[in-house]
Formats: sequence, C-alpha cells, structure tokens
Amino acid sequence: MGSDAAVPLAPGVWRIPLIRDYVNGFMLRDDDGQVTLIDMGIARSGPKVMAALAWIGSGPSDVTRLMLTHAHPDHAGGAKFVADATGKEFGIHEADAEFLRTGTGPPRDRNIPLGALFARLPSRFPAAPVGETFSDGQLIPFAGGLRVIHTPGHSPGHASYLHEQSGVLITGDAIFNVRGLRWPIKAFCTDFVMTTKTAHRLVEVEYTTAAFTHGPHLSDNPREHIRRFLAAKNAL
Repeated sequence: MGSDAAVPLAPGVWRIPLIRDYVNGFMLRDDDGQVTLIDMGIARSGPKVMAALAWIGSGPSDVTRLMLTHAHPDHAGGAKFVADATGKEFGIHEADAEFLRTGTGPPRDRNIPLGALFARLPSRFPAAPVGETFSDGQLIPFAGGLRVIHTPGHSPGHASYLHEQSGVLITGDAIFNVRGLRWPIKAFCTDFVMTTKTAHRLVEVEYTTAAFTHGPHLSDNPREHIRRFLAAKNAL
C-alpha cells in the first residue's frame, strides 16, 4: 500500500487507511467535486482524514456531507476535528445519533463476560454535531446514491452503506477483514447475537467491492466470500 494517504476502490471512491489497514475511513467524490467523508477513526486520526482529502486534490470547502457507520470511538473519535475543519455536521443512523451528540459510546453486551467488564468503564470521545439522521433503506442523494443498510448489533444504529453507482459496499463493523473474515470483537458489541443475525443483509444486495472499516477491502467476488463466511458461522 505504501505511504499513499488514500487507496482507490472505484472511480470517485477511496479508502483512507487511518491506522494502516486496521482502521479505515472512506471518501466519495461526485462529478461536480462534492465530497462525502465516512468514518473519521480515533481522535488523533482527524488530521489524516483531512490529509487524504488534500491527497485527492480536494479541500475542506468541497466537503458537503460527513457520515458515520456508528458511534464508537475508533470511528467517531476524529469526528469533531473534521466537523470543525469543514464546518459540516454529521449524518448517522437515528439510533446512534445521541451517542455522537454526547460523545458517549453505545452500551456493551453484558452477556459477554468481557463486555460486562467494559460496561463499567466509560467509553468517551469528543462529541460532534449531528445534522441529519438516517433510517433503514434510505437513499442518500449523493454520487448516484448511497443506500443505508441498518445492521444493528455492533451498536444500536450501526449501518452499512452501499454506493450503488460504483458497486462499493462499506460494511462498517458488521464484519471485520483482519487476517481473514471474522466477527467484530464480541465485547465491543451492544448485542453480539444480533450482530450475527443482521449480517445476512450484506449478501442480500449486489456489489463488486466490499470495503471494511477494519481490514483491507475485497474486490475478488466479495459477496461470495462473505456468503461463505456467514454460512460457515451458521449465520445464513
């Protein structure tokens, strides 16, 4: 991957490696130059998001929409920095909006022993402004349309996003691709069982690239790879 600040996924779509391939954000640029940024990484990743924007030849004034897949500190930590830099507010699924407004992480799954332990510890990040909230199935009018796919469990409002025009699916944390496909860390989920039950939605839509927020993207028949993973985990 080298030192590139962004990795092309499709025309007008880039992955932003915020902590190598382990934590990713995303950029989409429309034909008229408007840019949407999705997921900002941890608190110190905000400047990397803005550096990636400059790397593709765009600037803060080109950013017309900010979005998050969910309100966990490794996705929303850099949100305030980017909101301040661009003057924009965030879009997020309605069930996670209050977590972003208050800078408070969603609850942990107390059915998981480590989750019960983490539930006693504060999960905080810099609060960021919410400008719009999304619902399942909503088509966000940008660059041919971004489809909201509500995949709750990792958090109440966890959402994946399908860019229908390019065929890029941003999975969020519904599934990781860290040394192979795997579930997100159980203890960080609000409801791990629900996570496994809603992931099937990722094989109910068509796409040519699966872009993970944790791990490198897949562009070699990714839907079938995910289908096989879910089948092996008895999640289909």
